[in-house]
Amino acid sequence: MPGSTTGSSGSSGSSGSSGSSGSSGSSGSSGSGWASWVDARCSAIDDAGRWRSVRSFDAHGPEGTLVAEQRAVVSFASNDYLGLSQHPAVKAAAVEAIERWGTGSGAARLVVGSRPVHHDLEDAVADWRGTEAALLFPTGFAANLSALTTFATPGVRILSDELNHASIIDGCRLARAEVAVYRHADADHLAGLLDEARADGVARTMIVTDTVFSMDGDLAPMAAIIELAHRHGSLLVLDEAHAVLGPNLERDSGLSLDGIDVLRVGTLSKALGSLGGFIAAPRRFVHLMINVARPFIFTTASSPADAAAGLAAIGVVRSEEGDQLRSRLRGHIERIAPGHPSPVIPVVVGDEHDAVALSAALLDEGLLVPAIRPPTVPVGTSRLRVALSAAHTPEQIELLARALGDRSPDADAGRDAGQADERTRAAW
Repeated sequence: MPGSTTGSSGSSGSSGSSGSSGSSGSSGSSGSGWASWVDARCSAIDDAGRWRSVRSFDAHGPEGTLVAEQRAVVSFASNDYLGLSQHPAVKAAAVEAIERWGTGSGAARLVVGSRPVHHDLEDAVADWRGTEAALLFPTGFAANLSALTTFATPGVRILSDELNHASIIDGCRLARAEVAVYRHADADHLAGLLDEARADGVARTMIVTDTVFSMDGDLAPMAAIIELAHRHGSLLVLDEAHAVLGPNLERDSGLSLDGIDVLRVGTLSKALGSLGGFIAAPRRFVHLMINVARPFIFTTASSPADAAAGLAAIGVVRSEEGDQLRSRLRGHIERIAPGHPSPVIPVVVGDEHDAVALSAALLDEGLLVPAIRPPTVPVGTSRLRVALSAAHTPEQIELLARALGDRSPDADAGRDAGQADERTRAAW
């Protein structure tokens, strides 16, 4: 890679629940070497104390029951930041869509066509994001893969924040462009890499970043990034999946997006309470993705119910009720971590075994707060990831505050220079 290769274990996903190894099960009866290879991989993960499994959680909003233990808990793990997965209008829209169109879309949109609700949702997204057009994808992961593989062709150099989401990291791997990774939220380092690209005669550059980072809940330096995109004519790819409270690009950065090309990647699966992803962009850029983006072309379209739920959720978000929900969420954040910019609040513990033990202790108090461990985060920065929602009651927030006690969330813990290489090895 040209320039810095300071990568990250980034935000490659949830740690899941810890527990006894599933690697003790059958190793299979095949005579090939695959069964023994899989068994050895499973055993290695288990021996490192990093075995994870998926728990069954029968939930309605933040409250639910852990099925295996029949234990009632309050979840602080979901990205349903506004509680819209339980909103009556959102649920009703999904039900109505099922009654009209059925449960599935049947095929890819270029094969079977779209349901009207897909186009209605894309129009609503474009209007909401202030772009000419938008394109819907089954997941946010697929949206990022499409953005990067469509536009980061040979002759392009991608400049990517070291703590970008795993979908961006994988998109960079699949793209046929060069990749340079800049230190987290370091606009000066990004500027240097852009200057280096210009000196190398690179024809086109792409800057890609989360606007809110999913494991630390901190913000990208958008004003500086927008200014650099202006200066270098870079394509700006912004993943706004967690930006329920901003940043609002033009308002909060103080800079205009006019004159630069921007792809605004978002999700239906978090604050909008549904399932899916989208890219809001100039119309011609959307036309190109329809024709060449493999994660769009070769996959079945989002279900009508998911699209209808997303469309209804956007209506709520843009209403006075949406303002009230965001205000309530902001108040919850102030109670737990005053001044923190997002509902993703890290409680950095350090040692992964200590983080798992703390998560278990909170579970004993009826609070589901996941421990996030390597490889999701760098070694030495294991943490609890607290995710707050407007659906939490003040009483639930107070219970969490008391349980956390004097453990101050610290999004910057463990970010010393000595861990940069660990990030690179783990993710990039």
